[in-house]
Amino acid sequence: MKRVIAVANQKGGVGKTTTAVNLAASLAATRRRVLLMDLDPQGNATMGSGIDKSQLARGTLEVLLGEAALPTALCAVEHGGYALLPANQDLTSAEVRLLTQTIGREIRLRRALEPVRGAYDVILIDCPPALNMLTVNALVAADSVLIPMQCEYYALEGLSALLGTIEQIRLTANPPLQIEGILRTMFDPRNNLANEVSAQLLMHFGDKVFRTVIPRNVRLAEAPSFGRPVLFHDKDSRGALAYLALAGEMIRREEEAGQSAGAPPEAHPAGQEARAGGAGPAPEPGAEAQPHASDAADSAPMGEVAAGGGGAS
Repeated sequence: MKRVIAVANQKGGVGKTTTAVNLAASLAATRRRVLLMDLDPQGNATMGSGIDKSQLARGTLEVLLGEAALPTALCAVEHGGYALLPANQDLTSAEVRLLTQTIGREIRLRRALEPVRGAYDVILIDCPPALNMLTVNALVAADSVLIPMQCEYYALEGLSALLGTIEQIRLTANPPLQIEGILRTMFDPRNNLANEVSAQLLMHFGDKVFRTVIPRNVRLAEAPSFGRPVLFHDKDSRGALAYLALAGEMIRREEEAGQSAGAPPEAHPAGQEARAGGAGPAPEPGAEAQPHASDAADSAPMGEVAAGGGGAS
């Protein structure tokens, strides 16, 4: 894939970090080389990957300020199969220091990424829930933006603001920046409002809305407390299957785009067996992910999960 993807939405609580961590693990399960960058001072992606953010020797702060080369700050994630650039609350000071600079402050992350871009198939950036200088750095460094959002009206307003920011970045600093897709998260098909907003998204954004839908899921919510992606917590849960389906959908989109442009197909099949944790292949397009027996307490059925599932839930 060879892409840098920013996972961004200035509204908090929409599943950015959950998506970044679990998508990283799901892509790694298809034998892709994945780097996850934690650009949020809360450090949730770091903790959700099983790394103690209070014990960091170096991380995103030092990389952004030029005090450490990016490869020297990386951690290997045991339960995940991907590399991690960790962060903690010290990253707040990086934003303050960047704001005092007048030249090149928005391209710090892009410069830091240049030596390692070729070493990874996918680089995911977990952005903070704000349109601040850290998010701007992520958008300038990225090839595309993946936007997780809940199907509610406040989220629609936030989406409009984010799209405006992306357009400004495209016009001023990163012309190739694209929308990777809009991901509906924490979806409950029993909720009429969620279904209505989902239908509006499909009507206005069409193919930019991922067919995969991430459901509300107990296993998905509790996995961060164990410091591992849900694929390594309960690989048969609906949350794990949903993120495997998302990875498969993204890979299929990339392959279709490459074929239409005359490029040779990727060497990594989307359904290749997972590397660690015993996870199986990503669900085939059109196959619905089946709930695990331990998910009986979940609040909603899976609904539209598979990468090839149809229409709004």
